[in-house]
This record gives sequence, C-alpha cells and structure tokens, in this order.
Amino acid sequence: MTHVVLGATGQIGTELAKWLHKDHGNRIRLVSRSPRKVNDTDELCNADLLDAKQALRALEGAKVAYLTAGLPMDTQRWVEQWPTLMNNAINACKTHGTKLVFFDNTYMYPQTNATQTEETDFQPHGEKGRVRAKIATTLLAAMRHGEIEALICRASVR
Repeated sequence: MTHVVLGATGQIGTELAKWLHKDHGNRIRLVSRSPRKVNDTDELCNADLLDAKQALRALEGAKVAYLTAGLPMDTQRWVEQWPTLMNNAINACKTHGTKLVFFDNTYMYPQTNATQTEETDFQPHGEKGRVRAKIATTLLAAMRHGEIEALICRASVR
C-alpha cells in the first residue's frame, strides 16, 4: 500500500483521495470509522484513530499517510482526543517507517490579519487554539528528533 488517508470521509480526505488516484494510481487505503470508497480501486479500512492498535493496523504497508481526520467542533472533545489521535498517528508512522502529511488549521496562530508563515510564533486564542498548538508542537518535536519524516500543511478559510 502506498498512500493511506486517515480520516478519509471528510471534505479534505475525499478530495485528496480523488487527487491521489488521478496522479498516483490505485494503491490508496481510506481509513475512518465508517469508510466508503471514493474511487473504484480504493481499499477500505475501518479504524478508530483514538485506538493505538487500530491506528497501527491502518498504516501497515503504508509509505505515506495523510492525516485529514477531524473531530466534532466540541472543545472538550478536542482537548481530550486530539493529543491521543496525534500520538497514535505518530507512533504508527514511526513503527512502520511511514511518512506523515498532517493537514492542520491555523487556530494556533494570532487571530489577526497579519501574514502568517512557518516562522510565525504560536499564539493560540482559546482552548481549541491551545490544543492545536500542542499537537503541532508534538509533531514538530518528533520531526526535529528524527523520529518521523513529516510535514504540516495549513489552511484557513476567510
């Protein structure tokens, strides 16, 4: 398996699956609690990424994983579940030697109109911003220590 989309039923995961199929062929595994095919050749994997063993199983044989998973817009769930989800993804990637692409948002940045770059300091506003800063910092630390090869993509809606 070449490409694995973690959180494949959301808008980003669905569009990513279409693009991967078009540009990279038919070796795509779609992972979610209730996965459904986007392309005829997709492999489906039912997994809850909050469960370390299921996350590990989902990445067997993967060269690249794309973390597009989301949680409901409930602040307490974000605080409780995002760190677990990120740690499970990182550990599964480390175990299998899988590269990780994390599709993030900009909640950890200052809530201003100033231009944001990779060098912009995290200045989260509110619990959701703090948890996003925490999980991004966790991934950045794993990258810095050579534990995982990864990149973070960020987008916002204006």
